[in-house]
Amino acid sequence: MRWRRERFGNGFEFYAPGLKRWQTSEWRPEKAHRFVSISVTGTACALQCDHCKAKVLEGMITPSNGDSLFDIARRLRQRGTDGVLISGGSTRTGEVPLAPHVDDMRRIKDELGMRVIVHSGVVSPDLAQGLTDAAVDGVMLDVIGADETVRDVYHLDLSAADFERSLALLARAELRIIPHIVLGLHYGQFLGEWDALEMIARYPVSTLVLVVMTPLVGTPMASLEPPPLDDTTAFFALARQALPDTRVNLGCGRPMGAMKIALDKAAVDNGLNGIAFPADGIIDYAERSGLTPEYYEYCCSLTWSH
Repeated sequence: MRWRRERFGNGFEFYAPGLKRWQTSEWRPEKAHRFVSISVTGTACALQCDHCKAKVLEGMITPSNGDSLFDIARRLRQRGTDGVLISGGSTRTGEVPLAPHVDDMRRIKDELGMRVIVHSGVVSPDLAQGLTDAAVDGVMLDVIGADETVRDVYHLDLSAADFERSLALLARAELRIIPHIVLGLHYGQFLGEWDALEMIARYPVSTLVLVVMTPLVGTPMASLEPPPLDDTTAFFALARQALPDTRVNLGCGRPMGAMKIALDKAAVDNGLNGIAFPADGIIDYAERSGLTPEYYEYCCSLTWSH
């Protein structure tokens, strides 16, 4: 913990983006719509990955009645939103179809003054250039380190090398990179997470976000157990050591109940920088660990903006 304080100070960051209604006895966010997510494909996804089956898209704002991305953002701005995550389902090649919307993204930044983060999926040279032209604030992508997981879970005819190629393209374009690793993605077991971490450590990433496979109703993984707690918390420590000068956060996606509490405590204990939607009692736990809570009502990828 002392080593972490020397690099990042005494603050511990808590995040509550407006992706869902949430509060605890310790923290009730004031602006529910400050940061929201938009799916450019609605609830459609060509891949239908085994861990998700497009379920995560269901809570996102979707275009309707011929609205452009800019039209949606303008209405959100009027409601008090100052940042958006632009995401969507994947194509058969693993890319979120963001390219048709890059002009709107630029307008959202220039005319509305909003922060724009995108979830890209696999990145092509054309998409990297488009996101550069749009001047997006950051690019999120899940990094997968095992060919078997790419094939069996994501149903992609690609390899782990394609995800490293995406990191390289984003780095070459000097875009802010916010990689995510889904722990236990291979049916609740660890397989390529260590390789994904090694890939990420080779590039100038802004923030690493760790999320934990959560069995979702209606998916092929619904009946599985989450990954073992000991393996998961050991990975927190490994990630902290592998990226000593990079912020590492525990993101939105993780199991609920007792496991969530244990994961959140481990994030504090292993020197991570922040937690999205902390379990009840974790803010007090951080304070008792000698840390100073800091509160942000937006996505935990936006670590450079405070």
